Formats: sequence, C-alpha cells, structure tokens
Amino acid sequence: MPREEQPRELHTPDEQHNAAPRAARRDQSVPRDPALAEMRFLTVAEVADVMRVSRMTVYRRVHSGELPAVRVGRSFRVPERAVHEYLHAAFNDVG
Repeated sequence: MPREEQPRELHTPDEQHNAAPRAARRDQSVPRDPALAEMRFLTVAEVADVMRVSRMTVYRRVHSGELPAVRVGRSFRVPERAVHEYLHAAFNDVG
C-alpha cells in the first residue's frame, strides 16, 4: 500500500508567511479602490495602434503631458479612457 504523505509543519514565520496564498495576503494589505479596479490600461504600442501613429508620437504626447500615463517599471501605461478622451477632443477641434 502506498504511504500517505503527512503535511509538513511550518516552523518559521517565513515558512508560514510564504505558505499563505498571495491573493489572500494582497487583499489584507492593500485597500481596493473600485474605480481603479475597473480602469483598463494600454501599453504605448497598443495606444499607437488605436491612434494609428508611431510609438514615438505616443511617447511625445506622454512626455508633453497631453496624454496622461502611469510609469510601471521602465514602461508607461496609458488609461484607455484617456486615449478615447484625447481622440474625442482632437476630433472636435478639427470640426
């Protein structure tokens, strides 16, 4: 008969902490903002595809402040809503 393995006891606080599911730890430590949770972010390449421009043009708009963005590590993420608002404003400016 195969032996059933007994669960190993976790002795150190690090072992106990690492055994807890990450999502459970995240839920306990970070308050959730419902509006932020529903926000969708696009990469610079995705924004360039939507706007039909080069990535460099998107970077210029981000650096000039015309297009709001969040820095994540070494890259930028642009709220999808901001892209739509930018295009809507540009469309209205033309006529």
